[in-house]
Amino acid sequence: MNSLKLSALDLVHITKGSNTKDAIERSVHAAQHIESLGYTRLWFAEHHNMPYIASSATAVLIGHIAGQTKTLRVGSGGIMLPNHAPLTVAEQFGTLEAMYPNRIDLGLGRAPGTDQLTAMALRRNNLNTSFYFKDDVQALLNYFENENPMEKVRAFPGEGQQVPLYILGSSTDSAYLAAELGLPYAFAAHFAPAMLGQASEIYRKNFKPSTYLQEPYFIACVNIVAAESNEEAQFLSTSLFNMFAGIITNSRKPLSPPTEKVVYDGIPEIENAVNGMTACTFIGDKETIRAELLAFAEEFKVDELMTTSSIFDLEKKLKSYSITAEAILK
Repeated sequence: MNSLKLSALDLVHITKGSNTKDAIERSVHAAQHIESLGYTRLWFAEHHNMPYIASSATAVLIGHIAGQTKTLRVGSGGIMLPNHAPLTVAEQFGTLEAMYPNRIDLGLGRAPGTDQLTAMALRRNNLNTSFYFKDDVQALLNYFENENPMEKVRAFPGEGQQVPLYILGSSTDSAYLAAELGLPYAFAAHFAPAMLGQASEIYRKNFKPSTYLQEPYFIACVNIVAAESNEEAQFLSTSLFNMFAGIITNSRKPLSPPTEKVVYDGIPEIENAVNGMTACTFIGDKETIRAELLAFAEEFKVDELMTTSSIFDLEKKLKSYSITAEAILK
């Protein structure tokens, strides 16, 4: 497992008592910190109509973070492709690649990243776009590769830059597609762990080598809360669990300070739902984190671990990143 890579997914949470500017500044600090620790990449997720998530304009955010770092790969985890015309995405990420050569990733998802009404607003009432996900991915690949002057529609900037594409998923459908196209595959186990094992097996079993990738490459995104002690980590993790409870009960709030007990203590229906969504959550000190993460990576044949860190206090969040790096990379 010495070859296991470590990366991060940042949801750009707006914390209690802060604003969007503060959230983005936290992301800059986190990016610079994990870059110094040897993390491979930092991705941002596209979400819409969520008042306490500041990553809706994902490409803009990627450019800002790439400009504040030097070597860290920065990308999308992901761009929800049905919300966008492939040509627009090719132009945006072609521009980013021109500005920050060999540092930009384009992770692609099929879900709307929001509710259905907002999806309709994004897609101009055309909710059938998700059915053309494969076609749109292939169109993107063509825009980046095409150098045929006879083509009537071409992506400038973008053409010839070969921005690396990643297929994202939380079910088995995306695993089949990533395998068929010979692209790397990232699974969202941080909130939808149920099909992780099936997706990993399907992807590896059906993978077809391509000009982009000769062997399967599997990324698993998980929640990690690391601290100096197991007790402190458990305490810090209540912010994460309370956030998921808000999602389940549709009472979303800013990421809040940890609590002595989770807010849904004694409510089994919410507890079961939260536990289901957060089954791939790793909490503890360096030794605990190392043992559990390495066992997880071996079980699911993970090439790269991507961590979310829903920790309220910035210094504690950065410390969690450091402990995780010590556990996995050293």
